[in-house]
Amino acid sequence: MERKLNAELWDKMHYLFRDFNDRMVHVELEYDYDIDINALKTVLICFFEKAPVLHSSFTDNHVKPYWQVNRYNIDDVLTVKDIDESSRDDEVDSFLTQCLPPEGQLQMKVLVLRYSGKSTLCIVENHMCMDGGDFKYFMKALCKNYNDYITSGKSPLELRQGSRSYETIYKDLSKSDKKAAENLYRNINKKDNHRFPLTESSPDDKSFIARKVIPAEKFIKIRSEGKKYGATINDMLMAAYYYSLYELAGFDAGESVSISCAIDLRRHLKNTDEMGVTNHTAWMQCKIPELGRDIFETLQYAIRSANQFKQDKYMGLYGLPLLSLGYRIMPHAASEEIIKIGYSNPYIAMSNIGILEVDKLALSGHEPVKGFMSGAVKYKPYVLLSATSMRNELTLSMCVRGNDEDKRIVSDFFNLMEKNIDILIGEKS
Repeated sequence: MERKLNAELWDKMHYLFRDFNDRMVHVELEYDYDIDINALKTVLICFFEKAPVLHSSFTDNHVKPYWQVNRYNIDDVLTVKDIDESSRDDEVDSFLTQCLPPEGQLQMKVLVLRYSGKSTLCIVENHMCMDGGDFKYFMKALCKNYNDYITSGKSPLELRQGSRSYETIYKDLSKSDKKAAENLYRNINKKDNHRFPLTESSPDDKSFIARKVIPAEKFIKIRSEGKKYGATINDMLMAAYYYSLYELAGFDAGESVSISCAIDLRRHLKNTDEMGVTNHTAWMQCKIPELGRDIFETLQYAIRSANQFKQDKYMGLYGLPLLSLGYRIMPHAASEEIIKIGYSNPYIAMSNIGILEVDKLALSGHEPVKGFMSGAVKYKPYVLLSATSMRNELTLSMCVRGNDEDKRIVSDFFNLMEKNIDILIGEKS
């Protein structure tokens, strides 16, 4: 019998984002260890059965879209290559920059590269299925179940199942707070026309992932120096982001500029054990009134803006009822057109995905030696700066569909980021 799954609110929204990005989420983990392929296949098969959206096709029938669950072959999910180590980086980039179409048979693909007794594990998945928060959970569950299977032959069953609906975000609110949250129809984010200075779009543009690694000794100082100013790591990164943007793009120092920052809505939940893998991410619009006399004043502006959001117990919940209403009362095709008019997609954004915990990503006792996770490839003029840390090393990444000049511009931006981080932590005057 044909099996269908509901297309949830965030599934539809990320489908709408096809005009702005490729919707892929990416992870790369490198191990000094030869991954057991049969064990990995077993875990992936079990997880795909637990989360059938991963082997489903999104069907946009213009009225009420849904997921069509497909039969699949695990060899179409997992690719294994024995390579020369010198080609590793090219193989990783080629795999990670692919785009899985939502109407395709699979919404996740996995690559294992093997060389000189080492392995690199890469995964791309459709953001329509899960966000960075649940992708981190998925990766930790994958590694735990792999280890249980290797050591005790235990069947890989420990992956959350349950509702993927956005409405579960309200389940732990008090009765009065839930009622208030379900009536937050106003979208508090406003459009800002400042743009990252990339070149004009061209049919010849190709997707690339640019990375910048901030070494552990500097990242530790970001945390410790930030405490002196009452700043979180996110605040420190936002200040460096702002200062680098003004320099790179030549914005007038007296202009107000906004950067949208991803919020994990799971902050409103006491536990997530009964939820399926899904999306629970919204945006807060961090805004500074001007550049400031120096980067330390910029930092204070960033702290002030973030704190205004943090003091609101409904942080991130604004506009969700309006989106839900729009999709509910009209056919999908009409809803998309109306939402496009009212929705302001940020030109400049940041997602601090957070720590990749090496102990929870270990395979048979072998922790990853390096790795990162990043958000979608953005289409110009939109950009997203992603940040993850591993072993106290900070990886900044930006996924762009562009050209060689865009690669140079992003490289210049990362150099400015590191320079401004150095100033914040007292390594440069």
